[in-house]
Amino acid sequence: MTRVNGELRQDDHTQRLTWDFSWLIEYITKFATLKARDLIFTGTPVGAGGHQTPPNWLKPGDTVEVEVPEIGVLRNTVVDET
Repeated sequence: MTRVNGELRQDDHTQRLTWDFSWLIEYITKFATLKARDLIFTGTPVGAGGHQTPPNWLKPGDTVEVEVPEIGVLRNTVVDET
């Protein structure tokens, strides 16, 4: 699940991945060495800001939470790096 400022934007599950985790890990390790704490990004489910009408982009100050029930919540605040 992904929330922006507490609003649920994405809610999906890994069973809908095009390729399962074992295939992804096997493929990636053909050209890269995975280390502890590496992240594998697999795309985005429905609800991303650019796919909304009108587009709803992240902005500085927004809090983004990504939750995996069996693992926990990753929470970050969007900052403007310019």
